[in-house]
Amino acid sequence: MDKVALVLGATGGIGGEVARVLLARGWKVKALHRSPDRAAKSGDGLQWVAGDAMHREDVVSAAQGVQLIVHAVNPPGYRNWGELVLPMLDNTIAAARAAGARILLPGTVYNYGPDAYLHITEDAPQRPLTRKGTIRAEMERRLKDCGLPVLIVRAGDFFGPDAGNNWFAQGLVKPGKPVTSISNPAAPGVGHQWAYLPDVAETMMRLLERGDALPLFACYHMQGHWDADGTQMVAAIAHAVGKPAMKAGAFPWWLVTVAAPFVTVFRELREMRYLWRQPVRMSNARLRATLGSEPHTPLDEAVRRTLQGQGCLSADAPVRTIRAA
Repeated sequence: MDKVALVLGATGGIGGEVARVLLARGWKVKALHRSPDRAAKSGDGLQWVAGDAMHREDVVSAAQGVQLIVHAVNPPGYRNWGELVLPMLDNTIAAARAAGARILLPGTVYNYGPDAYLHITEDAPQRPLTRKGTIRAEMERRLKDCGLPVLIVRAGDFFGPDAGNNWFAQGLVKPGKPVTSISNPAAPGVGHQWAYLPDVAETMMRLLERGDALPLFACYHMQGHWDADGTQMVAAIAHAVGKPAMKAGAFPWWLVTVAAPFVTVFRELREMRYLWRQPVRMSNARLRATLGSEPHTPLDEAVRRTLQGQGCLSADAPVRTIRAA
């Protein structure tokens, strides 16, 4: 029997990464898009289907015959996030119910508010104080209550060659340009959790391959890359571009605050500032108990590939491995 998946958000970072891994594992992959001819790339292997994630009939129709729906769709540029995210999820739930499919949701640390600290487990109380965190927690509540097979993998801030909107590209470097400066949003000494997208997608795939051995509502945390003092990611970027002595400048939080009422992206960045002012770290103990280990690309390699994918570093740049002092 063919394994068929529907990916919502296949043009985004995590959606595209999961779609590629599914294809590599022998799945047939449908991808929903309002303009499928424009979204399709030659040789990408995806079956592009015309439709809108906001239209339930489009999602239900596209999901016919699938065993998995990857819900990785988000409003572009964070526009109308509060008005669109939950209706899109409800459409995915309806489509999964009609098809008898499992739902895969890429989760985040946003569910946890400033009261969370270190080694957060999957069942820890979720008390988000931000709008986006509240919506994320509600998404998971609806999935838990829907009675369908669900897999959620929560991870830190995404980075990767095709990561789309993320802190790495929006806060640390400028995509499409050689790295001449680095900004660091973190307060001095504060740790931060990162997740390399290819590792996230591989983790999801290994969990999916466990099939019915997973709980009906399966939720796991990734360790990813824990930057213990907020300087390791910056050092990896500087090393990758051959400028190990480059120091990071302070992220312009003042500008984000001033512009937030007028610029949607800045408003969203400011909302999550608490994640840079205190260490909020998820524990992957349950994941390791299930899989034995977590897929993990070394930080220097992950950063080099990310910079190359974002046009900040040439494809033939030499490999530089960070060595301990």
